[in-house]
Amino acid sequence: MRLDARDLEILRVLADEGRITKAQLATRVGLSASPCWERLKRLEEAGLIEGYHARISLKKLGPHVTVFVAVELADHTPASFRAFEDSVQHYGEVTACWALGGGFDYLMQIVTRDIDAYQRLIDQMLEARIGLARYFTYIVTKPVKSPRLPPLDMFFE
Repeated sequence: MRLDARDLEILRVLADEGRITKAQLATRVGLSASPCWERLKRLEEAGLIEGYHARISLKKLGPHVTVFVAVELADHTPASFRAFEDSVQHYGEVTACWALGGGFDYLMQIVTRDIDAYQRLIDQMLEARIGLARYFTYIVTKPVKSPRLPPLDMFFE
């Protein structure tokens, strides 16, 4: 799908303000409502917009800890990778997981109520034999920058 500057601006605005009204979006990107709506539908249908989400303040909900866990698997077969990837889907505390190239096999982001709950989760994963050989725990002490979109222009240089 070919995108122009207006399409990119629609994506930028929506990434920051997912609840913006269609009328406000049209004004912000310099279009009238109908053409803006058509572009928006086209972007959604093409799969460029995967969904609309609220950013929830976990801090305001209550105490919690965010932990990054670097994981090495016991075996490096396609079946082992699939089994691990399937297994982590069932742990709600695993809020994100990435396969890595290099020293570690995966990087997981885990959010639990406290360190004890984190350790219970890791023990549960080890007992479930999901393929963990070694893991390295990195506790987040403070957020510095939340996940954002990279500059969209980089895809069109």
